[in-house]
Amino acid sequence: MSTVTPTKHAALRYTGMRLGIFVLCFLVVWLLAYVEVIEVNGAEGTVLLIGVAALLSAPISYVVLSRQRDAMSEEIVDKVTQTKRRLAEDRTREDAAQDADRLRPQKS
Repeated sequence: MSTVTPTKHAALRYTGMRLGIFVLCFLVVWLLAYVEVIEVNGAEGTVLLIGVAALLSAPISYVVLSRQRDAMSEEIVDKVTQTKRRLAEDRTREDAAQDADRLRPQKS
């Protein structure tokens, strides 16, 4: 198993590549409809072309974009870990401040 080093904007890159694969699949399906290999009638036909393109692009993206998907998930995990660490630090500081307030003598 290879380790993937997270890169900046991995989610944006993955999404763009996934969209690109969908657009290419749509163009292929549209071309097939244009040369009448696939019969398309009206708006329902356009929806059918979009659906077929989505069905074709999903497994292609799954196979072709595995590295980008791994990089994206590592980037997300790193951000979640950093956020949890920051929240824990904030909680610790807040608890210390509350403890200091409780130990401080009350003025009457």
